[in-house]
Amino acid sequence: MLPVGYMYKTVKTKPDWIKTHRVDDVYSVSCCVSTDFMDDWINQWKHNGYWLFNSAQDIEEIAKNNNISLKDMTLFFYCSYQYQWNELDKKWTNFEPDIAFETHIIMPDKAELQGYDVVSFIGENSAGCSPLSCNQMADKLIVNNHCLLNDFDETKAYIESGIFNSCEPGPYRILAVYRIM
Repeated sequence: MLPVGYMYKTVKTKPDWIKTHRVDDVYSVSCCVSTDFMDDWINQWKHNGYWLFNSAQDIEEIAKNNNISLKDMTLFFYCSYQYQWNELDKKWTNFEPDIAFETHIIMPDKAELQGYDVVSFIGENSAGCSPLSCNQMADKLIVNNHCLLNDFDETKAYIESGIFNSCEPGPYRILAVYRIM
């Protein structure tokens, strides 16, 4: 798994459209349910080549400069499977960070794996939707209380099976979601 960066998020409780009793809240990478620390963070131009942040300090500096409190937010760290799934060709392909941005990720001291998210990267830069939460796939698959899958191999097999094909346009990436302690 490749380290790809950090994001502070406002974690939201399970939305009404997710019916499964297994989900309490949503730790998805996408900002569709649990929102990023700032709507317009991309235009700050401090993100890395994976369109996340190299360190928590980078986010904290932006938040401070924009009078945003991170007090009630959760800090996440993400790692990605090194390939993305192209649903048209039905194969895993390489992807690289955007070379226009410095990518020098500082590894966290203490992070706890929460599960795996499937994320669409239609523009192959910033994260799009997470079918588990955005497309109610959490109701069809066994997810944990954070609306994530618990096993990497199972997540990969689900993608390869085509179960997400009618959800969002790909390519799809598998991201390990860590909560910073």
